[in-house]
Parts: sequence; C-alpha cells; structure tokens
Amino acid sequence: MSSVLKRTRILAVLAVLGLVLGTFSIALAQNPHFIRASASGPNASGNLTVSFKIAGLGDTVTTTVTASANATALYACRNNGGNFPSDPKKQEVSGPVSASGNFTSGKNGQLSGSLTLTPPPSTLDCPPGQREVLVSVTYTNVQVFEPNAGTESIPGTFSRTFISLP
Repeated sequence: MSSVLKRTRILAVLAVLGLVLGTFSIALAQNPHFIRASASGPNASGNLTVSFKIAGLGDTVTTTVTASANATALYACRNNGGNFPSDPKKQEVSGPVSASGNFTSGKNGQLSGSLTLTPPPSTLDCPPGQREVLVSVTYTNVQVFEPNAGTESIPGTFSRTFISLP
C-alpha cells in the first residue's frame, strides 16, 4: 500500500474520530439541570412568585418553563363599609394552579426567570351592597418544570391570611 493511501486513510479516520468526539463533547456540555428554584409570597394580591435558574441548555435555546402548585383560597363577601356581616357569605376554592412562559438561555446556556401563580378563582355571588374579597390563600406542592431539565420541587407551604372573619 502506498504511503499516500495510508496517510489518506489515517486522515479520514482522524476526521471521523474528530467529528464523533466533537459531537460527544457538545452532548456533554448540554446537560440541562436546575441550579435553584424558590418561591416567595403570597404577596398582597395573593400571588406566589416562583423563581428559577437553569443551566446546561445550550446557547440561545428557547424553552417553555411551567410553575405549578395546589392552591386553596377562601373568599368572603364584605359590605361597602368594609365590614363583614355576622355570618358572612363565603366560599373556599381548591385546585391546581399553573403559569407558563417562554425563556431563552444566554450564550452560557443558562437562563433565570420567574413565573406568577394566582389563587384559584371564586364563583362567589355576593348580595347587593357587598363585594368579594380574598380572605386567605395557601400554596402547597410547588414545582417548576422544564422539558429537558425535568421537575424541581420547592419544599414548604406558602400561606397568607389577609382578613380575620367574625
């Protein structure tokens, strides 16, 4: 076999090997995972803010992130004078709540963001001269999900009471 042919074969093998190793190193660099996830609130409106940081996504990758929780909200009817009747009309609403958004990673493959969870809505029908108010809200089983990084749970119960009922 001629030395030119040997060199050509060796260069071809090295080129293929370089492509394989290059692809392998890119795959290793893209290892999506949560660096942190936290929740704060509820705020004065009863909303819970879920913040997160994800790394290993690759450069300028757009992805959908979803925050979710189980929530319970208590609503009551209050009169226009700001008082509650001795036996106020009230309603407790429970169920899953979620919020999603699209986020784009930077050149370092990381993204940071936050999503806002809102209390489950009420169907309370207040009598004339009264209006519905949020009395309290509680969030449990708070989680953040990104399709490649998976699910990150945020431990704790996040609760706030706005008004004490009679």
